[in-house]
Amino acid sequence: MGAVLPMMANFEFAREYGNSFDINNFIALANANPAAQSISRDLLVGASAIFIWIVNESKKLNMKNMWVVYIGTFLIAFAFSAPFFLFLRERRIIELEKIN
Repeated sequence: MGAVLPMMANFEFAREYGNSFDINNFIALANANPAAQSISRDLLVGASAIFIWIVNESKKLNMKNMWVVYIGTFLIAFAFSAPFFLFLRERRIIELEKIN
């Protein structure tokens, strides 16, 4: 769901506003009114904080192949990468517990 729903909206945006993904227009529309600004800014702050935690936590747990999560954050959606990271993190913790 975290990948599908945002991508559906992004495809609709591209279809409605041209056959490509115009990031400048996307940002302008994401800040077009106070409600959109509120959601955009909330997501920016929350996603930034969680992304920093993901980077630090993945290094602390010595997690492999984190590039999928990092790139997925920006190319797919934060709603994809955060839950996916939590899944990978839980698997890593279980793996470390078995070793110890």
